[in-house]
Amino acid sequence: MTEATTAITPTPPADLPRTVGELRATGHEFRTVKEELRDNLLARLGSGEPRFPGIVGYEDTVLPEVERALLAGHDMVLLGERGQGKTRLIRALVGLLDEWTPYIAGSELHEHPYHPLTPAARRLAAEAGDLLPIAWLHRSERYGEKLATPDTSVGDLIGDVDPIKVAEGRALGDPETIHFGLVPRTNRGVFAVNELPDLAERIQVSLLNVLEERDIQVRGYQLRLPLDLLLVASANPEDYTNRGRIITPLKDRFGAEIRTHYPLDLELETALIRQEASLVASLPEHLVEVLARYTRGVRESPSVDSRSGVSARFAIAAAETVAASALRRAGLRGEREAVARVCDTVSVTSTLRGKVEFESGEEGRETEILGHLLRVATAETFRARLSGLDLSGFTDLVAEGAIIQTGDLVSAEELLGQIGTVPGLAKVLDRLGLGDAPSPGQAASAIEFVLEGLHLTRRLAKELTDDGRTLYGS
Repeated sequence: MTEATTAITPTPPADLPRTVGELRATGHEFRTVKEELRDNLLARLGSGEPRFPGIVGYEDTVLPEVERALLAGHDMVLLGERGQGKTRLIRALVGLLDEWTPYIAGSELHEHPYHPLTPAARRLAAEAGDLLPIAWLHRSERYGEKLATPDTSVGDLIGDVDPIKVAEGRALGDPETIHFGLVPRTNRGVFAVNELPDLAERIQVSLLNVLEERDIQVRGYQLRLPLDLLLVASANPEDYTNRGRIITPLKDRFGAEIRTHYPLDLELETALIRQEASLVASLPEHLVEVLARYTRGVRESPSVDSRSGVSARFAIAAAETVAASALRRAGLRGEREAVARVCDTVSVTSTLRGKVEFESGEEGRETEILGHLLRVATAETFRARLSGLDLSGFTDLVAEGAIIQTGDLVSAEELLGQIGTVPGLAKVLDRLGLGDAPSPGQAASAIEFVLEGLHLTRRLAKELTDDGRTLYGS
């Protein structure tokens, strides 16, 4: 469960009003959360400023639907398989809120100074008048999030009676006896429920009033506390049906159902890897493309359970694993730079196997299937990047029985020492975007990519030794 962002909250500017009287003097007007989101979204639409920074691949599909929902003032549910960026998109909504918003100092529910909700806040506002103290809430504090689990209770989301306050003599129907849950504590903000169908049905019922009537009920007491928030949920499409684990009345309360998806084309897949992966070594573009094609191949494979999906985290983790393999080689062999090569991609077939749900009939063949798909992705990238080039200079290297030895423990210098000058290498480097003055690691990466591509297109033989080395020959 994540209740709020973990970033350090900025300090409010010193020139902001500190009492409600000073606030009124500035001409400040009250807006609901949905009005605030609508106004700020319209401003960004007009200025051309990015509305959802960091969201890749949804510009022409999902984001227009999200924008229409926000402009309409609708609560929404995002439907999609795992790893499609649903939570990332929901968190990005906070960026459309005002940077700072006023609230009654000390208010548990962050009540607006013009619109106190609880009896205690109304009494305080009546007694203090224009001297009512106010504080300022940063937009990063206006976000609440709950990962739905079967053991989630009404108290977690809505609240429960505080027995200590009741023992002090307060009435059960008094809102001051309530220990508020996550939803009311996110009043005047955005609240997200991830994997909504995983909530027990009786807990889903507790959200009905929040979505429609905007009030809350605790232990049978209806508290007229009109909450001001945007409620957003995420769910797997298979579960979000009448046959799944969602109650129909709750579905009816959401104004918009928006379907998310994985990146639609290869360029978006590679852009996502580049944006999200934390790489400890250099990963040339041709290997990024291999991993992007590999991820798409795994998603489309009939051996993989399509209902579960293959998360974008699969591609990101693959890139990080390949880079880590290059760094390991650099550490063992004393290389000055760590540059990934094709041999480093092999490790992902075993380390990432747990991220993929296979069809029941494929038990025991998981690594074999992933290895085959990786070879297919490498061959497709080889054809896409180097088709039409004369690569006879590489095949000539082994035409007379010579063997080129490489592998994840063979340094770049060792590999280049076996190759020497190769006709056509300059054009290969240019096609791969490595320039005319590559480092030894980059040159070795390009050469090994060509050798593997020639093997996969049946122009070179390849053998794996017991000590993990790879031998390319005629």
